[in-house]
Amino acid sequence: MLKVSFGKPTRPRGSALVVFAFAGGKLLPAATALDRETGGALTRAAKGGRWNGKTGEVLPLIGLDLGEVSRVLVVGLGDSDGLDRAGLEKAGSAIARTLLPTGVATAAIHLDALGAKAPPPAEAAAAIAFGAAMRAYSFDTYRTRRKPEETPALASLAIGVEDAAGARKAWEGLVPLVEGIFFTRDLVSEPANILYPEEFVNRLRPLTKLGLTLEVLGEKEMRRLGMGALLGVAQGSVREPRLAVLVWNGGASGEAPLAVVGKGVCFDTGGISLKPPAGMEDMKWDMGGAGVVAGLMRTLAARKARANVVGVLGLVENMPDGNAQRPGDVVTAMDGQTIEVINTDAEGRLVLADAVTYVQQTYKPRAIVDLATLTGAIIISLGHEYAGLFSNDDGLAEALLAAGKAEGEGIWRMPMGEVFDRKLTSQIADMKNVGPREGGSITAAQFIKRFIKDGTPWAHLDIAGTVWINEARTLHEKGATGYGVRLLNRLVADGYEGGPASAPGRSGGGRKAAAARKTPAAARRRKRG
Repeated sequence: MLKVSFGKPTRPRGSALVVFAFAGGKLLPAATALDRETGGALTRAAKGGRWNGKTGEVLPLIGLDLGEVSRVLVVGLGDSDGLDRAGLEKAGSAIARTLLPTGVATAAIHLDALGAKAPPPAEAAAAIAFGAAMRAYSFDTYRTRRKPEETPALASLAIGVEDAAGARKAWEGLVPLVEGIFFTRDLVSEPANILYPEEFVNRLRPLTKLGLTLEVLGEKEMRRLGMGALLGVAQGSVREPRLAVLVWNGGASGEAPLAVVGKGVCFDTGGISLKPPAGMEDMKWDMGGAGVVAGLMRTLAARKARANVVGVLGLVENMPDGNAQRPGDVVTAMDGQTIEVINTDAEGRLVLADAVTYVQQTYKPRAIVDLATLTGAIIISLGHEYAGLFSNDDGLAEALLAAGKAEGEGIWRMPMGEVFDRKLTSQIADMKNVGPREGGSITAAQFIKRFIKDGTPWAHLDIAGTVWINEARTLHEKGATGYGVRLLNRLVADGYEGGPASAPGRSGGGRKAAAARKTPAAARRRKRG
């Protein structure tokens, strides 16, 4: 992660000097002073191109006679009346994106007061640092032959701001979130020959140093508990499954926890219902839901969240072995319900069925949120812009929508109902694990809902389109996004750290107006789970 410092404006030797402007090319005071110092170089450069100071738009200048400074960036902040945290994060991201290929190691950022309608300087500085840190992340564990000119050198930000102490405090409050997101990105990026269920658990063990407790169930323990749905998925792999439970007790003693449950299919071949070869390598990130749960629990523990939260990770591989589950098999879930397995590539919902049953029976949570890269159908519906939200409780759903809007992580609520539930009817068991092709994401959510006890607020997030994206976005390069950690951290902060009275979906507290929803984009992707 980038090293970030706050103090008086400086110009470290070899650094890139960063100043700012509003839309229309209106230079802020630090930029105006630099323009005078360079004989109007900034003004001339702005007039000589199409740069207009839009949010995140960068005007780079090199070759100026500034001695120790290697280059200057004038970064746009957009309309001064509409500047918010998201715009500042975008500006920070633009700084990192511009400097990463240059070989510059330090950005010296001179941040002025931004006006009464903008966030105060301390918060603005921290937001810029957050955006830069998020965009500078890279997963380079297995790169051994990178040329020096291909290796990003940007290592630090020196931010000059009038309220340095306040900025430092604001940034320290964001560090646990950044580290939690990076933990998720690291897990999701790992190849499946490295990160299998047992190794995933090993990655969780150091989190106990932050105050989390870790419980791990192996195959024998799960068999004794009757987890036939999860074990059926795992039986074709030589890698034994695990159910990992991370517990954070930061709230009142005896207070029922929020439960977050993640699908952790460390590799998904589809099993006997084998996927086509093209693109199957992507299925290393079919454990993305479990990765989000791990990153969230790390964040909550590191920031000492004042809430009780339980994170459950169902960790398996779905492989086509001679012992693998077959289409047509019937398995018995932990709660006693029987399932006819029509498609072994609809495995994630089987894992979640036993995981949500376990957390309900063991911890009696006040609410449950599960996350899974569950269906390709959700990508067809919502593209890579939104996760699909399914819920049995309006209060919990509205709290999630509000958290997503606040953190810039898109969610779109999808319908549920008896008409979809009937499509899971089996002739020989309590249910099938898939319905027809139509409404595939909805019937998948209906399947999970069958394992939620009456009266328990529950939400399912289908994150198949958001956990991994094959193009760069504002806060990440192409690859693992860490989507979901910010969203759920905000849900806990806004709705659960105030005690039971504030819990969404139980007493009405924490219910915020749902975000105005834009028309979702559509895309094509193959993934069932």
